Amino acid sequence: MAQTVNLKNTGLRGVTVADTKISYIDGENGILIYRGYRIEQLAEKASFMEVAFLLINGHLPNRTELQDFEGRIKEARHLPAYVIDGLKICPVKGHPMDVLQASVPLLAMSDPDINDETREANVRMAVRLIARIPALVSAWHRIREGLDPLPPDDSLSHAANFLWQLLGKRPGQEMARDLDTCLVLHGDHTFNASTFACREVVSTRAHMYAGVAAGIGALSGSLHGGANAAVMKTLLELEGETDIAGWVRNELDAGGKIMGMGHAVYKTMDPRARYLKKMGERLGEQTGQKRLHELSIQLEKYGLEEFRKRGKPGIQPNVDFYSAPVYHMMGIPLDIMTPIFAMSRVAGWCAHIIEEKFAEAQEKPALYRPKAEYVGNYCGLTGCTFEPIEAR
Repeated sequence: MAQTVNLKNTGLRGVTVADTKISYIDGENGILIYRGYRIEQLAEKASFMEVAFLLINGHLPNRTELQDFEGRIKEARHLPAYVIDGLKICPVKGHPMDVLQASVPLLAMSDPDINDETREANVRMAVRLIARIPALVSAWHRIREGLDPLPPDDSLSHAANFLWQLLGKRPGQEMARDLDTCLVLHGDHTFNASTFACREVVSTRAHMYAGVAAGIGALSGSLHGGANAAVMKTLLELEGETDIAGWVRNELDAGGKIMGMGHAVYKTMDPRARYLKKMGERLGEQTGQKRLHELSIQLEKYGLEEFRKRGKPGIQPNVDFYSAPVYHMMGIPLDIMTPIFAMSRVAGWCAHIIEEKFAEAQEKPALYRPKAEYVGNYCGLTGCTFEPIEAR
């Protein structure tokens, strides 16, 4: 339910704009819940397909429901030929997030349910988007490398098939499971910037693809999904640095940031970062990149020390801080890291879009329309005097 408290210039922090049953965050205690389930339990025990089903449908699937859901995802993996043709005419230096955002409306044009506003039709569109976002990301990477996109391999899991189509080799079972877990961890996060963008757009009764395209645009920003690539750039720049403590101190003294540290909601360590930290240690051993994980540990250690000294103990690692080195260890290119975020978060976006469109008890206006306080020029009720161009 919307609040009437005047909290201008706060980025809507603390302002409740709608109800949701999809996810919950306790920022003080570092708790994240999807549909009632703690993220730690889902990361340990559930596949991304189970989590995507949970987010969209509100309950964990039984075996038959999961097999049907996975089957529909696999059927939808193939991209229409005209979309592949569209990718081939994009500038090869185009950023993958821009290409991804541009491609989603192309998919909308041939979706058979695009003009059907029933809940069932929206669920079918969600299935296609969950299936095709990874296909778009991998196809674009191949095309810009001068290679043909690879066909999906229906013997592989969702995560394993993405790695196959992206890198051209079938991943080991453990690495595929690790990526699947990363997708679980990124699946939803309440009313973050991209999710709110999705919901705001579809509150106008725009279709699901329009909402998802808006979400991708929001996710591309360096303060949201783009932060993982920024973290990786920092780590690569620090590979030869011997005084990490000094680097952190100097960076903060100069007014800079430690990318991947701090969060708009969490006042303790992001629960997803804890899990990725352990994964990074194991992958570092397996891939011979222990130095990268050790560098992350050092950056976290000295960052926490400096923030405590500066009276900011709540600034701690978030999900981007450790997902970046994890993806790098998997062989994923730096600029593909944020698109991977999108291919996970699309499940949450679609769940929120469906909730926005079909909430059981809609206690807010149908259309988001916040108010702004005008602080520009004001010349009274008659307005400022318009002068002819010759007199200006």
